[in-house]
Amino acid sequence: MVFYFKARPEAGDYTIYMGLDKHENEELIKYGFPEDIWFHVDKLSSAHVYLRMHKGQTIDDITEPLLEDCAQLVKANSIQGNKVNNIDIVYTPWSNLRKTAAMDVGQVGFHNAKLVKTVRVEKRINEVVNRLNKTKVERKPDFKAEKEAIAAAERAERKAQLREKKRREELERLEKEKQSEIRSYKGLMVADKMTSNKEIASGSKSLQELEEDFM
Repeated sequence: MVFYFKARPEAGDYTIYMGLDKHENEELIKYGFPEDIWFHVDKLSSAHVYLRMHKGQTIDDITEPLLEDCAQLVKANSIQGNKVNNIDIVYTPWSNLRKTAAMDVGQVGFHNAKLVKTVRVEKRINEVVNRLNKTKVERKPDFKAEKEAIAAAERAERKAQLREKKRREELERLEKEKQSEIRSYKGLMVADKMTSNKEIASGSKSLQELEEDFM
């Protein structure tokens, strides 16, 4: 079971989600998306909360209101963290999560510690948590199928973009050929004209010579 939440409307159309237990966390770790940002209470047990950013966005695009929603949800879903004040929430891109066979179920590390950010949560804000819980929806997604479907759609989009690029390049090539032919034709016309003038001049000179000879 996965729980889905909607961030506050003024923050934009963003989905926040988390697994029911550590076993589902394994699936989320395995089949996350490049746009996902992972949240967890630092040094304490808590839910693994993910924020699905928009395509092309990064962790640096998270606004303060959006960050507060995620941090409050993580704190509220930590047995220990929910009881104390002034706790740290760590967050990092899904792609920075590192999982090895030696780790316990649900446990993760990081590929690069420099990509991990921290935000301090002073206390639980019930207004925020209650608002998020009102948007809560439970689903049993097929993580693998969802990711494969997205990947297939992205491949199709890339192929379409490549076809369009080739089409534009072919049109540009044909246009260049057309312009080159036009320039060549104009050059030929000028050369023909110049030749005709020479012939006329030559003919006039011959006529004059004939007249002189006649006289």
